[in-house]
Amino acid sequence: MESEVIAALIATPAVLITATAAWAAGRAQSRGAYHGPVDAVRRTAQREAYADLYRSARHFIEAWEAADVAARHSHGRRDFTTDGPNRLWLTDITEHPTRDGKLYLCAIKDVFSKRIVGYSIDDRMKSQLAVAALNNAVARRDNIAGCIVHSDRGSQFRSRKFVRALACHQLAGSIGRVGAAGDNAAMESFFSLLQKNVLDRRQWATREELRIAIVTWIERTYHRRRRQASLGRLTPVEFEIVMTTPALRAA
Repeated sequence: MESEVIAALIATPAVLITATAAWAAGRAQSRGAYHGPVDAVRRTAQREAYADLYRSARHFIEAWEAADVAARHSHGRRDFTTDGPNRLWLTDITEHPTRDGKLYLCAIKDVFSKRIVGYSIDDRMKSQLAVAALNNAVARRDNIAGCIVHSDRGSQFRSRKFVRALACHQLAGSIGRVGAAGDNAAMESFFSLLQKNVLDRRQWATREELRIAIVTWIERTYHRRRRQASLGRLTPVEFEIVMTTPALRAA
């Protein structure tokens, strides 16, 4: 009977109330609890039912979350290298103050070319920030089905909205281990460059001013001017052109 109540918990509140009332009456009757005024018996039965329901639901949710985390851990395998584009993406969120208030950036980086394939900028750090960045990456890239998207354990990346977006685009989620900051070191290195070259260069008056500066640096400088040793002294855009051209790649 407990499994039926938990199933109702996942369904709708109305179904939950009906199932709980039926379960409570059954428990009270089986325990011989019908003594005294009907209302008192009903209240006692409801309290017992809610207490048992809470315990059962809590154990169910904890088990489900543990299974989900374990499954998503297995995708990343702690191996942050790949031999082609759209195989492994890393994502994270950073923030910076302006006189208007904080501005948040969620960026997605392709491990293959170090290119920022998608990003979203907003004044609130909600799950929609991460979903918007993911949608932006999907719109920019081709052949993404099966790509692993690795993140830290931030609530934005564990939200239902983000998990649904991953499934919708046929992407596989992966989350970092507890206390393992090195899991997302590649994203941290990008944010460090952004901090040095844009964020800390001056005091920003408005969010819009900082947003324009971030987009300009990513698209004009980081992608097309900054050469990286790990890419053979090529920029991310140059590296993708060279390595994804069939004739050159075969040579």
